[in-house]
Amino acid sequence: DSSRSKRQVEGKSISKEASLDVSVAVVKGMAGVAMLARKLTVVLLAPAVVQQMMMMLLHRRHGSGGREHEHGEHEQRQPPLQDRHYRLMAKEQDGSPKVRLPEFQRMRVTLTICVIGLCIASYILGAWQGTSNSIKPSFINTEIRCDGAVSRASSGTSVRSSGAPLDFHAHHQVGFNESSLAVEKFPPCQLKYSEYTPCQDPRRARKFPKTMMQYRERHCPKKEELFRCLIPAPPGYKNPFKWPQSRDYAWYDNIPHRELSIEKAVQNWIQVEGDHFRFPGGGTMFPHGADAYIDDINTLVPLTDGNIRTALDTGCGVASWGAYLMKRNIITMSFAPRDSHEAQVQFALERGVPAMIGVMGTERIPYPARAFDMAHCSRCLIPWNKLDGVYLIEVDRVLRPGGYWILSGPPIHWKRHSKGWERTEEDLKQEQDEIEGLAKRLCWKKVVEKDDLAIWQKPINHIECIDSKKVHETPEICKTNDVDSAWYKKMDTCISPLPEVNSKGEVAGGALEEWPKRALSVPPRITRGSVPGLTAEKFQTDNTLWSERVDYYKKLIPPLAKGRYRNVMDMNAGMAGFAAAMMKYPLWVMNVVPAGSAHDTLGVIYERGFIGTYQDWCEAFSTYPRTYDLIHADKVFSTYQDRCDITYILLEMDRILRPEGTVIIRDTVEVLVKVQTLSEGMRWKSQIMDHESGPFNPEKVLVAVKTYWTGEPTQKQ
Repeated sequence: DSSRSKRQVEGKSISKEASLDVSVAVVKGMAGVAMLARKLTVVLLAPAVVQQMMMMLLHRRHGSGGREHEHGEHEQRQPPLQDRHYRLMAKEQDGSPKVRLPEFQRMRVTLTICVIGLCIASYILGAWQGTSNSIKPSFINTEIRCDGAVSRASSGTSVRSSGAPLDFHAHHQVGFNESSLAVEKFPPCQLKYSEYTPCQDPRRARKFPKTMMQYRERHCPKKEELFRCLIPAPPGYKNPFKWPQSRDYAWYDNIPHRELSIEKAVQNWIQVEGDHFRFPGGGTMFPHGADAYIDDINTLVPLTDGNIRTALDTGCGVASWGAYLMKRNIITMSFAPRDSHEAQVQFALERGVPAMIGVMGTERIPYPARAFDMAHCSRCLIPWNKLDGVYLIEVDRVLRPGGYWILSGPPIHWKRHSKGWERTEEDLKQEQDEIEGLAKRLCWKKVVEKDDLAIWQKPINHIECIDSKKVHETPEICKTNDVDSAWYKKMDTCISPLPEVNSKGEVAGGALEEWPKRALSVPPRITRGSVPGLTAEKFQTDNTLWSERVDYYKKLIPPLAKGRYRNVMDMNAGMAGFAAAMMKYPLWVMNVVPAGSAHDTLGVIYERGFIGTYQDWCEAFSTYPRTYDLIHADKVFSTYQDRCDITYILLEMDRILRPEGTVIIRDTVEVLVKVQTLSEGMRWKSQIMDHESGPFNPEKVLVAVKTYWTGEPTQKQ
């Protein structure tokens, strides 16, 4: 009741302000009209006044001439001169001329009055419309503290906007009748759902077989099972530490789980220190820390020359390997299942490191072929030698020609670790022999085995591999070429074919530039015409376009350039122009390509040196709640509005967005009005901004901020 009365009071105050604005605008408008009317009267009546004065002067001159003639001969009085100037003047019956206004002057006066009346009416109408649809300058908040307090920008950067005021204070009403659209208020879910992952729900997973980890794959709820409530943050939630401090620390209240710190205490994964976690950088196979472990790899394979940019970590733990590769300009896609190791992917994302919930099961991992320069398994416990080698074949699919596969942990260095692993030497030796044989049949070359590390390299093309298949018949090379298809696609037990080449030294699919040149160079998939409709010219135009758009975003959201955001998602990434324009900031972008898109650009994105995944936005994303700071959605809602209820897309965005996180949505104004109305019921504050090219572009930009709120232990559904 108190909140309802508060809204009523606010509504009345807004109505009074609007009425006052109308009155002021009308007064100003009428004053302007009066001045305009005076000017119009002068302009329109000036010719008549001038002619009248000329007539009078001529009449006087004629009169004086007549008096001179009276002293001389009496001549007949000439007709008055005004007859020559007023050709339409009428005469009285006695023949004496009379000065009267001509008919066209009367018409001019009537026209003047009509024009003045129309001006007054248009001014009043324009003033009223201008007040109800006015666009006022907004000034963006530059700092959002973890306690929810907001400080406003002191800079004078202004933008044209509409919508309810955000944390960055701007005021502008949307040009539509808000009262005609009912706002649904979404209630908070129960606190027990604070870590709810819809498509990896452990309770639903029990219904599926454990064979090949099927129960840990994606199993999304049916339509009638979808939640129509807001996932709450745990009590005491705080904004994460800023990068790079977040790599080593996270708040305990944000992920209140001690299980990993107890279970992995010996392996030095994570430690609890008062109100926060500390990540020492340890791991199962790198007790001296991830940094030292990566240095060991660097002595065997060069990691810092720019040739290795994208990496895949299978069974990532808390993603320390990926976290410490970042300072070497290598970005890692880490994944692990939602299993007994509580929230390991959630810890990774809380640290500001890319990660997803995922598993090697029966389906392809959701990445395109030839995506990664390097793949890694550190005691990931994946049975590489089992099931006809299907998991190593899947790694081969996503590994770039010439890419490396790094294995540490069982069975490597089994002579030393067999007792610690509680396995017999014979068993471990057999496992390694089987992995070695499978790698050879995949045409991989073993580069080195030293201490706890073994490294293999994929060939740069399949010329020799095709010849070797005459000896090693299995696994054969696949006959189909749908190598990029990876959304609910079953794994193959055949080798994904590489693009054809003309010589043994040619890289299949095309060689890549070194990083960072790779980011802005035309990807080989485009130069080779592998993606229909994309050309080098369109690629360059797209880069320029997104550079301009990101510059505009910085005006709308100044914290964008100041390290406010770390984990960023682009829901419809295209060619990753948005990610490329954001390279200079201390953040990373999860580039999402909608499954089934007309243009499958995810391979292009990886060839640029960025990471991403396939996703159908009618379903939930494979991540924990509150794992992204900024979400960018370009035409997502106009794409999906005919496929599924966009309400659930917004609820999913709310689930994965941190409290006080920001959303940028680009779409037509009609779509954004619907989105803004729905977001009001989700405790978002939003504004609709003009397109960067100006107000006449039908595409607009909605900027929204998720307000800070947390769940309560006694909260009911």
